[in-house]
Amino acid sequence: MWALVRASHPLPALAVTAVAAGLGASTGRPIDAVVVATAAVFAGQLSVGWLNDLVDAPRDAQVGRVGKPLAAGEIRPPVVRAAFAVSALAAVLLALPSGPAATGIQVVTLVSAWAYDLGVKATAFSVVPFALSFGLLPAFISMGAPGAPWPPLWLMGAAAALGSAAHFVNVLPDLADDAATGVRGLPHRLGPNASRLGAAALVLTASALLGFGPDGAPSPLVLGAMPIAVGVLAIGLIAGRKPRSPAAFRAVMIVAVLDVALLLQTGVATG
Repeated sequence: MWALVRASHPLPALAVTAVAAGLGASTGRPIDAVVVATAAVFAGQLSVGWLNDLVDAPRDAQVGRVGKPLAAGEIRPPVVRAAFAVSALAAVLLALPSGPAATGIQVVTLVSAWAYDLGVKATAFSVVPFALSFGLLPAFISMGAPGAPWPPLWLMGAAAALGSAAHFVNVLPDLADDAATGVRGLPHRLGPNASRLGAAALVLTASALLGFGPDGAPSPLVLGAMPIAVGVLAIGLIAGRKPRSPAAFRAVMIVAVLDVALLLQTGVATG
């Protein structure tokens, strides 16, 4: 059972689900509706993780990637296929109570994420599924409220920027292994230095959108977070110029956490 859990990439799934729950709480929807919508997001994330491990198992085994239960033979492919099928179906069924608009958005986000697993990851368009699926997350959460409009474009843009940054920082540690197995997504084509700069620019863009997108004067949290974000990224990128230094990666992750805090503080009910 633990091998099946590990194959689902549980930490990213839980992180995205936590963000969805926070956004749901900001909509004013009944708690039971928020719980069901959040469960739909979690099920979808599990399906993406299991499909990813199914598709990548031969490549993971080829490079001896540690921590991959399928590649290590700790679990059989039919078990993971069944888990994927159940979670994918649950992700759609759990979206139905949020209404047809939200369900349609959920299907688009799932198809986008599955497309990444099934081959888009090896193309120059590898970042597109992350931008699309993450960018639509606030829409899925907000459209479930009766009569709710689409969330503002700046909010969806910030979510898309965060998702895109996640793609770059997630791929960076595996660039060499991916190249050895024929995976050449956008980060591989740009190279590690340009990918670090791209991730930094994306999280900073998300910070700016979340800070200055809402109507009215920026909150004290924003006024404090923006200079911190700029300073952390500057220090990380300078220190990250040393060979094998994790400073740039850590700086991007720190600012990404700040952005998530801004995202949850802003919510999806902001005009």
